[in-house]
Amino acid sequence: MNRLAHETSPYLLQHADNPVDWWPWSAQAFDEARRSNRPVLLSVGYSSCHWCHVMAHESFEDEATAAYLNERFVSVKVDREERPDVDAVYMEAVQAATGQGGWPMTVFLTPDAEPFYFGTYFPPEPRHGMASFRQVLEGVSTAWSDRRDEVAEVAGKITRDLAEREMSFGDSQVPGEEELAGALLGLTRDYDAARGGFGGAPKFPPSMVIEFLLRHHARTGSEGALQMAVDTCERMARGGLYDQLGGGFARYSVDRDWVIPHFEKMLYDNALLCRVYAHLWRSTGSELARRVALETADFLVRELRTDEGGFASALDADSDDGTGRHVEGAYYVWTPAQLREVLGDADAEFAARYFGVTEEGTFEEGASVLQLPQQEGVVDAERLASVRERLLAARSGRPAPGRDDKVVAAWNGLAVAALAETGAYFGRPDLVEAAIGAADLLVRLHMDDRARLVRTSKDGRAGAHAGVLEDYADVAEGFLALTSVTGEGVWLEFAGFLLDHVLAQFTDAESGALYDTAADAERLIRRPQDPTDNATPSGWSAAAGALLSYGAQTGAEPHRTAAERALGVVKALGPRAPRFIGWGLAVAEALLDGPREVAVVGEVSDPATTALRRAALLGTAPGAVVAVGVPESEELPLLAGRPLVDGKPAAYVCRNFVCDVPTTDPDRLRAVLNGRNA
Repeated sequence: MNRLAHETSPYLLQHADNPVDWWPWSAQAFDEARRSNRPVLLSVGYSSCHWCHVMAHESFEDEATAAYLNERFVSVKVDREERPDVDAVYMEAVQAATGQGGWPMTVFLTPDAEPFYFGTYFPPEPRHGMASFRQVLEGVSTAWSDRRDEVAEVAGKITRDLAEREMSFGDSQVPGEEELAGALLGLTRDYDAARGGFGGAPKFPPSMVIEFLLRHHARTGSEGALQMAVDTCERMARGGLYDQLGGGFARYSVDRDWVIPHFEKMLYDNALLCRVYAHLWRSTGSELARRVALETADFLVRELRTDEGGFASALDADSDDGTGRHVEGAYYVWTPAQLREVLGDADAEFAARYFGVTEEGTFEEGASVLQLPQQEGVVDAERLASVRERLLAARSGRPAPGRDDKVVAAWNGLAVAALAETGAYFGRPDLVEAAIGAADLLVRLHMDDRARLVRTSKDGRAGAHAGVLEDYADVAEGFLALTSVTGEGVWLEFAGFLLDHVLAQFTDAESGALYDTAADAERLIRRPQDPTDNATPSGWSAAAGALLSYGAQTGAEPHRTAAERALGVVKALGPRAPRFIGWGLAVAEALLDGPREVAVVGEVSDPATTALRRAALLGTAPGAVVAVGVPESEELPLLAGRPLVDGKPAAYVCRNFVCDVPTTDPDRLRAVLNGRNA
């Protein structure tokens, strides 16, 4: 019996009609494995994963394969986005055993959840030196039946090796100038000066690294750091990675030139990149950065917002190409003939030249991904707007990619921060309202009466799985951004509740190290713990940042101390692996700068208060926090003891227990917050 029909995960629901007798991850599944004396097949993926769909179609929808699985295995299906802890533990085992990992992830376990054989995608027939999935199943089944002692020995050794792995956290000191300069040097060595970005293909958008580069430039004046950020952002925005019609970014670029994307669009990428481009505009005034930030924000609201006010996880890479085939990128690519059909000959020629559409194609089967090659001369803006509008309208008539409607707490926290700041910077109160709507949903549906978080929800129904560290940290980050933008102290209060859980449930009292799961969470074969950034800030780095900001807003010493202790790992890893701890480096920049605490006192409706608030929010001082409200407001601690100046709204800037003379002049405030702190 397939048991996935009542799950909240869209990925699990995609498999609810498989002939495989799937179980969700549960104690009951492992009880059944013990009762029936069968090994467990653990299959991990996510709803917008192309090769997960392929393997499902080839193997899990196949009656003969399913019958073999049902007879000899207990099959467990896991959504990695819903259970990142399960994914992390077994991915670590896969990578340790094979040297690589990815999704779909296929792991064979004993009934005690100990892994003994690993893989990723397996084809239905042997190919390219790979065994078929059926051959793998037969081999594992034979080993389980005939060599049980050997299997148990292997599983026990793998589990012991994982449990004994100790991470080096460096010393207890925070990173300083030397480590951050070393990180910048390391990034410079990996930088692709010809194309922007770091390393070779495939190329992922380095959101968190760019945040570090912008903050490092703001604090030190390093032009090299700024140039890497500017050039990378421009190349990404001009390439096929960016949706030139509808806004928003794909997951990554298959090639080094940002031309061919892997077409899935993830909430977390677009939230992080929306914020990056807004911060780039704040630093440089770039019109391209402004356009991309706003278009990406509009994409989030238009295509990912759910009926409940949260944000869906992803859009698939694949969609129907109009012939009934599900093809990667079908929704987004164009041929010259398709341009002519929509635009007519003259405008089609103009569009092909502007967007880089060729007869040969830049993708597959003569189709091209729209991009913005370097243009010569002035482009007719009115004509371009008309072309984009008609192409977008025509594209909207194509079969759309599927949407994963699962609301993930952490990723919604990232979206709240991005939309709140983008709305504030560009005078778009609708974006701030969208951020507040998502934050409201997180409080109403994802938080219980003890301020404990659940990881996911769908269609207004909370999921069953506990939040992990990144959920607490990123949601707190979103609430703290709302605090600065709205001046409403309730968001600061909610952030405090969540960060108190981080201190109590996720932090090692002796070392200050952070774990990805709470102390009272379900016990796996290893308690996951990873400070390195991947597609999103690690829970560790995100927690350090939120703790630091909360400490600056409230003066709470335990939170600041916890942030400093957590940053010890950045001291160790920053110079050695800067591409993989970018958010930790960005938080370290904030710590070195203070961070600065800005209190703007005055009636919120007073234009003078508004001008000071805007100057405060647009300051580039790394990690600065802003409190806005009437003097002596009890909602925000930074406002205490800060009176008006000669009856006028005023701004107070403090850091490291030292305050500047208050000012009523927005230009003066802007100069203070954009000044260097070398």
